[in-house]
Amino acid sequence: MDDAGLFDTLDLTEYEATALAALLRLGRTTAPDLAEATGIPKARIYDVLGSLSDAGYLKVIPGRPKEYQPHDPETVLERARENKRQELETFERELDDARDSFLATFESAFEEQEEVRPAEELFHVVDVGDPSESETRRLYHEADRAAYVLTKSFEYLDAVSPSLAAALDRGVAVRALFYHPDLLDEGERRIQESVTERLRGEFPAVEFRFSTGELPWRGTFVDPSTTYDDGEAIFLVEEPEVPDHMRQAALTANGSFVAGFKRYFELVWDHESVATS
Repeated sequence: MDDAGLFDTLDLTEYEATALAALLRLGRTTAPDLAEATGIPKARIYDVLGSLSDAGYLKVIPGRPKEYQPHDPETVLERARENKRQELETFERELDDARDSFLATFESAFEEQEEVRPAEELFHVVDVGDPSESETRRLYHEADRAAYVLTKSFEYLDAVSPSLAAALDRGVAVRALFYHPDLLDEGERRIQESVTERLRGEFPAVEFRFSTGELPWRGTFVDPSTTYDDGEAIFLVEEPEVPDHMRQAALTANGSFVAGFKRYFELVWDHESVATS
């Protein structure tokens, strides 16, 4: 990974990331010297350093010429955290300020158009990849009681692990049904082995078993109810000939459908799965 890549989470531009990385390595220096060391155009270097200073990542030392002193790496991370906290507080305050006006403008109109719809759609869809992973994280965040996972190898665990951990911390029960390794190719088996080892180590509260037969769909559903009035799900049907990046996942908040998912899950869990691979 190059220097700029290391600072992606700080939301820095390429020039800002390059300059900060160089400062952390070189220490106190001048703008012209930093421009020469990094290849950042001299016409841009002062703006770049000004942005880093405004973010609290470095100190400006008065003089002729000025010098720039980076804060230590731990302080840089703490400043980044504080910047994000303040940014979120500002966003929430602006959202609260706009709330009454927004609701007054759109709520009644939305309810009126909803009333004339013949029925609520059973599903809507999102692309598989970042959009589907974002929806999966949302389900973990909103789960109150239980979450169920149907998966080949849970290869997207990295993308959802913070949300999964938060759900477990809230007391949400999580179960996962994997494909049995005999049903996977060599690459999928390696991924599954790594993931299940990680679950045992980092998420021991997650129960999992291995389905002895292929599953017709994969996905996540949360909070099913025997009264059919709760729960959400995201899933995709098995289409082996279609690459994942060309597929879409379906989402539903239909309580009856989610309850049916749970019934299917329980049948496979109890009668068509094994505890070890």
